[in-house]
Amino acid sequence: MAKPYAPSHIGAVASNFTEMRLAGAVKERLVELACEEIERLVPEMEQATLAQDAERKTLDDPHRTRLNYNRTRGLMIAQLSAVESVGSAAVQGGIEHIERHLAALLKHAEAAAEKDRVATIKPRHLEIAIQGMGLENEDEEGMETEVVQTEDFVVSQGGGVLTESSLLALAKTHAKMPVTRDAVEELLETYYMVIEQLESDIRKHAQLGGNPVQFIESLGRMKTLMSLGWMRSMLSKAAETARERGYKRIDVEQIVHIDPFE
Repeated sequence: MAKPYAPSHIGAVASNFTEMRLAGAVKERLVELACEEIERLVPEMEQATLAQDAERKTLDDPHRTRLNYNRTRGLMIAQLSAVESVGSAAVQGGIEHIERHLAALLKHAEAAAEKDRVATIKPRHLEIAIQGMGLENEDEEGMETEVVQTEDFVVSQGGGVLTESSLLALAKTHAKMPVTRDAVEELLETYYMVIEQLESDIRKHAQLGGNPVQFIESLGRMKTLMSLGWMRSMLSKAAETARERGYKRIDVEQIVHIDPFE
């Protein structure tokens, strides 16, 4: 019979998901829960794998295709300069990173294609994404900064794309603290609500006889929204409130108490 996870190992893994300490009994219970989840998950994966290929002898992930493990490992080894080998955890982390990188490229290329009103991503759309991400002279140390610039690039070009990944990057850069998924969703909903209201104001003030001062002010606010200045301001205010209350991350509570039109 396979050995279950060690409580200390589960504790080390769990430390990635919480900043709180775990009691020994909690770690032991987490081991049981993790093993129970494997007992539930594997038979489902086995059935789905065989449904796709009845002759297959190796369990696969039937829901998505992943980058090849051995090929990725070989490519990573080829880049080593100070260590001798690549561990399994490093390969898995590398695969996840490269897949996120590909996803970011395709998301921005897709936005460029949508702007052209076509359903096919063409080389010119990929080149727009590459330029926006600053990958012509890619620097690994500057990768995170470049990703943030990409989000600004797509929105400022009128693609109308604002993603969870862009907000997480902005929070890390401008708020200097993490933000929960619920807070990200609340920010996105508020962002588009503010845009909708400003569009309505612009249409109203643009009508004959409308106040030109109000029209210009509305245009200025829209420019701030599209350049993500509004989002940076919201994140900074939320982070300030979170720190004042002793929190280590931005949650919905800090977002809903900020006046988005201030």
